Amino acid sequence: MQSILTESMVLAKKNRISGSVAGSAGKSRQAHAYLVGGGIAALASAAYLIRDGKIPGNAIHIFEESGILGGSLDGSGSAETGYVLRGGRMFEEHYGCTFDLLGSIPSLSDPEKTVLDEIVAFNRQHRTFAKARLVAGGTIVDLSSPGLSKKDKRVFFKLPATSEKSLGTSRIRDLFTPEFFTSNFWFFSCTTFAFQPWHSAVEFKRYLLRFMHLFPGDGLRRLTGVWRTPYNQYDSVVRPLVAWLTAQGVHFHSGCEVTDLDIRTYGTRKIVEGIRYRSTDGTHEQVLGPGDLVFVTNGSMTANSRRGSMTEAPALVPDKTDGAWALWEKIAKDRPEFGRPSVFTDHVDESKWESFTVTFHETAFFSRMEKFTGNVAGTGGLVTFTDSNWLMSVVLPHQPHFIDQPAGVQVCWGYGLFVDKPGNFVPKPMSACTGEEILTELLGHLRFESDREKILAASTCIPCMMPFITSQFLVRTGTDRPRVVPEGCMNLAFIGQFCEIPEDVVFTVEYSVRSAQTAVYTLLRLDREATPVYKGRHNIGILSGAWKTLE
Repeated sequence: MQSILTESMVLAKKNRISGSVAGSAGKSRQAHAYLVGGGIAALASAAYLIRDGKIPGNAIHIFEESGILGGSLDGSGSAETGYVLRGGRMFEEHYGCTFDLLGSIPSLSDPEKTVLDEIVAFNRQHRTFAKARLVAGGTIVDLSSPGLSKKDKRVFFKLPATSEKSLGTSRIRDLFTPEFFTSNFWFFSCTTFAFQPWHSAVEFKRYLLRFMHLFPGDGLRRLTGVWRTPYNQYDSVVRPLVAWLTAQGVHFHSGCEVTDLDIRTYGTRKIVEGIRYRSTDGTHEQVLGPGDLVFVTNGSMTANSRRGSMTEAPALVPDKTDGAWALWEKIAKDRPEFGRPSVFTDHVDESKWESFTVTFHETAFFSRMEKFTGNVAGTGGLVTFTDSNWLMSVVLPHQPHFIDQPAGVQVCWGYGLFVDKPGNFVPKPMSACTGEEILTELLGHLRFESDREKILAASTCIPCMMPFITSQFLVRTGTDRPRVVPEGCMNLAFIGQFCEIPEDVVFTVEYSVRSAQTAVYTLLRLDREATPVYKGRHNIGILSGAWKTLE
């Protein structure tokens, strides 16, 4: 393990809290914190308020529109009805903010260990080396060459020095030749991170810089730098975090949709003085007092998600029905410093894709996949079918993938990026396919036809359509996302995937946790800063190795 991870573990354990904490000294009234949304950004904010801000847990309130905490880090279902994962974010060892947080949270199975301890131990035992990262025509693709032209290589060499301002609203396809989008490099990078050719060149550049340390050797093409959690991220991260916050006395208000904030302006200062919300028993207003803080998760990449079944295709719901988007639109009106949510919601055709989760009650699929790929489940990575019209990928995680998953049941996850194109084996768009048809398409690409009927009869495939899943990758300007704490805001912070954090990359757990750290430290005016973004590109060995990989 490299030194940055060791430092994160030491710091996290030093900051760990095992009992109750006192309120701010010298104040006649205890300040309260109100968090809008119950995703990982809000849960992390609550933890930092307690751990570093010394705010008592019973002075923290989390409003969640749904009845489930964790936001996009979800995991649900059962062996009988089928397990469901909308997605899973990649981890890697330089997630300094995430590991700082999880190093403070006790494990559910062993209170003497932290969640970070579990993740480190798991990844030491189950190392990733994807032997079948790309597949075409039922055959594993040779990855010895990235397949880049000289012209595209020159773009890569220039891109790190190109300013975000000069890139502006250009798209990835504006930078590279058409051949780039059929190269090995594009296939294993776009499916690892879910980029599309029309996505923001600025975000692509940020990824290039942020994960340059994964490029040398087998880091990206074999996914050797990717870390996983022991179970799905809801069971491994959200459940222990919620349990710890509950033990600290944090109030969780489920079924409460925040509809507006009463924001008053005093000269150059903006102060939230009230929170309006509705629940099952009507509409309400929470009046804020001196020192009270508000943290808003603005926007949601999994908003309007809809599930299908083995016999039904999932619906596409492009309208902004989710409260996180509606609230952001309302408070951003006539306040340009709060960003422009429409930039991320009005282009569903450029931000949607579909995932699927398969629950197997037999072993034929996993046995054949392990033989075909050469990877035991949990040691490979995404298997991407480069000749798939849907650009379909599938991954076999370590089993069990759910805490309550019984023996004899196995679960895998996959997704397709081009959901409006007809399949290669099922002549329908992925968006119109049932779970059975999606599984049939997958078996076709793997050339598992001889076991198709047996596998289909003993499996449950649940597809999920997500209209805004990569909306944070859409082209934007530098002011379309608000700063974590906009200028003049005295008690309001934005957290999650749709606030602006220079240098770090969206679509990661790290980004959400970094926003939480930044928000808490800024609003409480603590004499500390968020964990620095890892910059492997400043290491000459990493830099030279990355460029060598592109040759």
